[in-house]
Amino acid sequence: MKLTLEHKAHIDALSHYQLLEKIRFAPVGNVWMEGETGEYWMKQCAIKRDENPGEAVGNSKALGWGK
Repeated sequence: MKLTLEHKAHIDALSHYQLLEKIRFAPVGNVWMEGETGEYWMKQCAIKRDENPGEAVGNSKALGWGK
């Protein structure tokens, strides 16, 4: 999906947990995960992960990605 200012603002407002949740549970072919918007989604998820690694680990475990 093409990245618009509205899409960017929506993604920027989401928490790391919310970003990760969509990555984990979005159905295959979800338009938010495709194209420029998908790339921006992943970039923002990585930025928020790196801002607080401990919280990111907790979010990952809460979503079922723990060992």
